Amino acid sequence: MTRDYSQFLKPTAQGGDAKRKLSKLQTLGWQPFFAQQISVEEMAETPPVRVIEVHRNGLHAVGDGVDTIIPPGPDATVGDWLLLDPARPASSRVLERKSLIKRRAAGHDRQTQLIAANIDTAFIVTSCNQDFNVARLERYIALAFEAEVAPVIILTKSDLCEAPDQYVAEAGAISDQVPVVVLDARGEEPKSKLADWCRPGQTLAFLGSSGVGKSTLINTLSGTQAIETQAIREDDAKGRHTTTSRQLHILPDGCAVLDTPGMRELQLTDVGTGVADVFSDLHALSTQCRFNDCQHETEPGCAVRDAIEAGEVDTVRLARWQKLVAEDRHNSASLAQRKSKDKALGKTIRQIQKLKKK
Repeated sequence: MTRDYSQFLKPTAQGGDAKRKLSKLQTLGWQPFFAQQISVEEMAETPPVRVIEVHRNGLHAVGDGVDTIIPPGPDATVGDWLLLDPARPASSRVLERKSLIKRRAAGHDRQTQLIAANIDTAFIVTSCNQDFNVARLERYIALAFEAEVAPVIILTKSDLCEAPDQYVAEAGAISDQVPVVVLDARGEEPKSKLADWCRPGQTLAFLGSSGVGKSTLINTLSGTQAIETQAIREDDAKGRHTTTSRQLHILPDGCAVLDTPGMRELQLTDVGTGVADVFSDLHALSTQCRFNDCQHETEPGCAVRDAIEAGEVDTVRLARWQKLVAEDRHNSASLAQRKSKDKALGKTIRQIQKLKKK
């Protein structure tokens, strides 16, 4: 008997009112963007599943009546949607992504690490203590902007500091496109203050350092204590790595939430547009410079230097922008060079194989 998947191609209504009754796939985050990529027949033969966790032995994926480990094969990350091939699971096809958050992986080979796919909102969490760092927040926001994910800054532990308004002001000054929410991660505030983003069918990601309250927030939203948490160190307000892997949790109200380990290092790559969006005013000024390759130092006709002399630009913020631009260019160029070398090596190997056959 073939299962009827047509119900998953569009929202269904309950009764005669406008209230939607979500299917299992819609609860997992299934949206028209993914449905339009396949036919009903394809869904019946290769049912869609979503990756909720990545293990060394494969991908943990769930769907409508499916909970399985897919062997290594698909180039996928947490949040990806796959068409599960029952006969050859390792050949399951990854659907086109709505969004992709990535960074440059640790090490010297400049590889790209995929963080999460198909995220609707990125909650960038920081606390009102020594963890708060404007430069780090700018990095996360650039990452979200580049991935076309809506960023929201969440400030926690405001009750433990004397001047929370200062943190709010500094966070709010980063970008007028990014809302700032102050809340107590352990109380009822998360459910009420984050309700606009935590809608059924949406996928959210909590990003930030260890110990800022990401896991606590998810526990509060889910009404459980399913995720282990630990207190921060008192001497430097740094957190311990309680969450060790990225995992997608499905909340009771039909919202998918991604918990991520704290990132000690967030190296950017291929996020030129995201950086330009975070520093939109400086980027706009740079287009008015006389020279296209202006370094904004001693060049004549530099619009950025003119703005600095007029007191319109903060030199510290300018330095942060220049650092991110330089870092992104370096990492992106290194990645492109590595891909070019890999492509050339692959071509050489294929030529050798052809000669051996002859």
